[in-house]
Amino acid sequence: MNDPSRQIKKALDMLGSGMLILILSPLYILIALAIWISSGRPILFRQYRLGKDAVPFLIYKFRTMIPNAPDIRNPDGSTFNAADDPRLTPIGRFLRRTSLDELPQLINILKGEMSFVGPRPEVVDVYSDYEDEELKRLFVRPGITGWAAINGRNSISLHKRRQYDIEYVDHWSLGLDLKILLYTVPIVLFSKDIYVANNFIQKDDRKYEK
Repeated sequence: MNDPSRQIKKALDMLGSGMLILILSPLYILIALAIWISSGRPILFRQYRLGKDAVPFLIYKFRTMIPNAPDIRNPDGSTFNAADDPRLTPIGRFLRRTSLDELPQLINILKGEMSFVGPRPEVVDVYSDYEDEELKRLFVRPGITGWAAINGRNSISLHKRRQYDIEYVDHWSLGLDLKILLYTVPIVLFSKDIYVANNFIQKDDRKYEK
């Protein structure tokens, strides 16, 4: 039998994302024009990420990096990001700082691939490195924000983020989702914990000091 609370969550996700897409459509257009004028196309960054039950889906973000930017990882396999990342465009830095680059994920929510709240979707190739306990984070749809996001976001290790994700799955409730959404507001407004605190980056299995 389906959990009524989870059905309510899904309905709220669909309704909320649809309304926000309509309300924010002028902002979508302005951001798209800013990206196109400053660095051309593509407007959107698209990449396959791990979804619920480990089913890959195509995530949407506003592009914040130069076209065809190389994929650079931290030593733990997580995506590298830093305020001085040379791959970022000037508009991209602003979008990252304000989290406006995440807005197209409302489309992923409307499609039923994501939720407003849940573990952040990771790149597909990290799945082979998951420990048995970490598979729990794939029991629910990934989210734009989550328990890990309000407890350190990118300033904590990937392992710690996954631990918070497991806690979220184990203790999920609609009340917890509401709490996370409320705590997310000041984190976004004050651009907190956006960038990874790491002195080394990894590319093609080689480490480079920043």
